[in-house]
Amino acid sequence: MNTQEYIRREDKYGAHNYHPLPVVLERGEGPFVWDVEGKRYFDFLSAYSAVNQGHCHPEIIKALIDQAPKLTLTSRAFYNSVLGEYEEYITKYFKYDKVLPMNSGAEADETALKLCRKWAYKKKNIKQNKAKIICCEGNFHGRTITIISMSTDPDARNDYGPFTPGFIIIPYNNIPALENALKDPDVAGFLVEPIQGEAGVYVPDEGYLKKSYDLCKKHNVLFIADEIQTGLGRTGKQLGCDHEGVRPDILILGKALSGGVMPVSAVLADDEIMLTIKPGEHGSTFGGNALAGKVAIAALEVIKKENLAENSDRLGKIFRKEMRSIKTDMIELVRGKGLLNAVVIKPKGGKTAWDVCLAMKDKGVIAKPTHENIIRFAPPLVITEKQLREAIVLIKEAFRLFE
Repeated sequence: MNTQEYIRREDKYGAHNYHPLPVVLERGEGPFVWDVEGKRYFDFLSAYSAVNQGHCHPEIIKALIDQAPKLTLTSRAFYNSVLGEYEEYITKYFKYDKVLPMNSGAEADETALKLCRKWAYKKKNIKQNKAKIICCEGNFHGRTITIISMSTDPDARNDYGPFTPGFIIIPYNNIPALENALKDPDVAGFLVEPIQGEAGVYVPDEGYLKKSYDLCKKHNVLFIADEIQTGLGRTGKQLGCDHEGVRPDILILGKALSGGVMPVSAVLADDEIMLTIKPGEHGSTFGGNALAGKVAIAALEVIKKENLAENSDRLGKIFRKEMRSIKTDMIELVRGKGLLNAVVIKPKGGKTAWDVCLAMKDKGVIAKPTHENIIRFAPPLVITEKQLREAIVLIKEAFRLFE
């Protein structure tokens, strides 16, 4: 089959809830992917930062293969020999008392919301069904009904109501708005992304996270960080919150927690918060399965052993400098941290960010627009400086086509 035949088959049998770039990928290794015709590309999306460790990292794949013939799933109806090992490893890694393992990022966000509400009633003594959680305009925490109830994206919300109550939506990167919202005594938590990825890699002002955290402490409100995309080395630190020395009360992880090998997510918190949930009050059939535990340990080991956060920090500075050097009136703005970056595109002669991405694909670099006029650039953190500079040359060649 050729590319068009693969695309036609997906269009015929699959739901049309995505609009992919017209490339059909068959194989991946490190920062590269190959299509069904054998053409190699630099992957500058990294499965939305799920493959920070690169495609098919041999140590993560080995952990998967070694565990798969032994035991994959028992459910939490029983103990298994891997879960405790994983729980000890990840809690010590991030310095929290407890972890609640889940599968997808959206599930982890839902878990954090439930945990926050449970804490509100059990510890803060908010009246039943009165707890509120503050969230930000432009957020992206997933696509469940409850999560889209706090979204401001029309595509996420249109025709899906009625929505879940209990959320206060304020502007992102706005301390006065947060201060005002925190005056409500029924507020239990503040859910925030250290950098808004889906919104177009929107980096808040320096000090925003620390000021937000301090305000939450002042009002006895939980600071909840969604680090699903910004965590695990992506922004040049182990966590996005590390840039400001903030330790979230509830930490949400996903995506690269498995290196892109399988769905693995986690919610971390200390005992005072985590132990408010009792047996039977929350769970997941696959959450904490033995296969996921071994894979996640290996994925976290790779990040630490290969200094991927440091590599991300160093190469991100090079990337932004090179993007800002491109002489074109198509680029309005370059922003980001580490290897989570965005180029804001000004349409020119009817050509948009989508057209730039098509041109880059032809050159051998794949990325995807977000919100029509922004291109997110997020290669695997294992990329070398030499490889990064090769990709930058191709990106610049693509932009020259629109001069």
